[in-house]
Amino acid sequence: MQRKSTRRKGGGRTIDDVARHAGVSPMTVSRVINGERNVRDATRLRVTEAIRELGYAPNQAARSLASAQTLKIGLLYSNPSAAYLSEFLLGGLDQCSRAGAQLVVEKCEPEAGETVAIERMLTAGVDGVLLPPPLCDSALVVDRLEAAGLPAVAVASGEPMPSVSAIRIDDEAAAEAMTRHLIGLGHRRIAFVRGHPNQTASGLRFKGYAQALKAHGIEVDDRLVAQGYFTYHSGLDAADQLLTLRRRPTALFASNDDMAAAAIAVAHRQGLDVPRDLTIVGFDDTALASTVWPPLTTIRQPVAEMSREAVSVLVDAIRRKADGQPGLAARELMGFALIRRQSDGHPPAEPGAPPARARKAAS
Repeated sequence: MQRKSTRRKGGGRTIDDVARHAGVSPMTVSRVINGERNVRDATRLRVTEAIRELGYAPNQAARSLASAQTLKIGLLYSNPSAAYLSEFLLGGLDQCSRAGAQLVVEKCEPEAGETVAIERMLTAGVDGVLLPPPLCDSALVVDRLEAAGLPAVAVASGEPMPSVSAIRIDDEAAAEAMTRHLIGLGHRRIAFVRGHPNQTASGLRFKGYAQALKAHGIEVDDRLVAQGYFTYHSGLDAADQLLTLRRRPTALFASNDDMAAAAIAVAHRQGLDVPRDLTIVGFDDTALASTVWPPLTTIRQPVAEMSREAVSVLVDAIRRKADGQPGLAARELMGFALIRRQSDGHPPAEPGAPPARARKAAS
């Protein structure tokens, strides 16, 4: 009886063998094999030499099945922030264009539900799915995709599920860095607008804020914390709540730029000068951060770059699956940066003092 061989050419060498020989990850080997540009020359040379020394030959039938020309990358979204989604979409489209893949975009409508949106993705014949927030934290979505055998990459989840690859920043450290910055400017009454509770990153950002206050001997005042939902409208409501306090804050840290921009609008409506009377800062550094007045000091989360990397990770996972290789739940932590613009400054001499316009009129 003839035995069916499940081994490769080249003495049964696998992509994992090449990775170990070259001292790199299997994902890097895959990128070299597929001619992607985001690999250093020295690394590319090591991988190429390892392929030659081991006699590794990729399974051409499987590579043809999962070639970039036939890949369909699904993007399932329900993010309320148009600015965030725009950044994410630009990055995803750019990387799909470089890989020759097709991006299939599907909105998860509230009235239709996640299941219907996933079924539409499956009907479209996608090979894998990108999950930006908040769907990156949806157990229902992740479980359904896993049941369908589709690789998925969660982007910007604070606590990614073990079965999916994930691209994120350290939300806790980023929020702590921003809060420390505000304390360094002299602020002690620092308000915080929380993000949507259905996203794990929201809790981590609040935790970073609270830790920075505690490290400087400042108690978290519940009256200075308002619930937001990552939307402009929720930012208006939160800012109205915080800026009508008897002793208003001298600084307001919103969990995303949409809510920070809304806070600026409320401050202006109340006659407050930003940042002379009130410092306002955000998170994400979307295009909105530099188009409002004054431009926002914010945390730069590299949303477009995270989306690009997510496409690369997903393409690699799809090819590994088609090539008969075991799936890898990749974990990548990308860097963040604190970007200073004109919306932050030192606190006024007297917290809760009359707005700058009123002080000018009185003089």
